[in-house]
Amino acid sequence: MMMYLYISMFMFLSGLMVFASKRKHLLLMLLSLEFIIISLYLNLFIFLSMMNYEYFFSMIFLTMSVCESALGLSILVLMIRAHGNDYILTFSSLW
Repeated sequence: MMMYLYISMFMFLSGLMVFASKRKHLLLMLLSLEFIIISLYLNLFIFLSMMNYEYFFSMIFLTMSVCESALGLSILVLMIRAHGNDYILTFSSLW
């Protein structure tokens, strides 16, 4: 069971490294954020199974993460339609 915790920690840290290093495209940033969310979901699932709790909270967490990813994709489509690309540095209206 500890191996799964190490895997989820490695997934989380690698997702953070990709998020910090790939700041050029918005799509890569959103994908790395989704990878972080999946690793947190795995960590939550492992914790709930180790403590013999119900998995209902994990379904709520999964539902909220799906809503968050749909919102991120809709913002990505909106920015691509408005600016023509997904480069972060071309969005002068954001900063």
